[in-house]
Amino acid sequence: MGLSKDELAAAVARDIPAGAYVNLGIGQPTTVADNLHPESGVVLHTENGMLGMGRAAVGEEIDPDLINAGKIAVTEPPGAAYFHHADSFAMMRGGHLDVCVLGAFQVSARGDLANWHTGEPGAIPAVGGAMDLAIGAKQVFVMMSLFTRDGRPKLVPECGYPLTGRRCVNRVYTECAVFEIEADGVRVRETYGISLTELRDRLEVDLS
Repeated sequence: MGLSKDELAAAVARDIPAGAYVNLGIGQPTTVADNLHPESGVVLHTENGMLGMGRAAVGEEIDPDLINAGKIAVTEPPGAAYFHHADSFAMMRGGHLDVCVLGAFQVSARGDLANWHTGEPGAIPAVGGAMDLAIGAKQVFVMMSLFTRDGRPKLVPECGYPLTGRRCVNRVYTECAVFEIEADGVRVRETYGISLTELRDRLEVDLS
């Protein structure tokens, strides 16, 4: 049921505006890079110090010194630039990114983001640059599965995990549906293999 991970990445890539400066978070969001067309003019930024990052490298393209923030080998398109880690974070915090795409453990109905720690004993926190991106990017897109393995919703009225940012998420992409987080609530933009009625039955969030 719903979209595959590759189909979801392609859906996100289609929605990124031409010419946008974009950061792709660690994990599933990195796959968006493989679905961007060069003619789109989208410029990828990575917090470990690269602007103009390309898709994931394969075969003989792999250079162990050329990686993204998730330690995945990437390609180097013409015009790519490198700089200090501090300069990269200044770009993130200074409002220079049009879009960031992040994973999440939970997103609330008002756009709160929880993606760095589950709060469980022994869990390893992994905040990275997510807090900087959440408040610094002009738009925050989230890619996540809509439900946990035991069927609990991850789009929730209130986040139960420690927050990364408050009221920062604009759009949520899942295998079941795309949700717009708006000032007056959550709007379902489109669904995949599930009806709006079924979504309303399974989520505790009011949907329009």
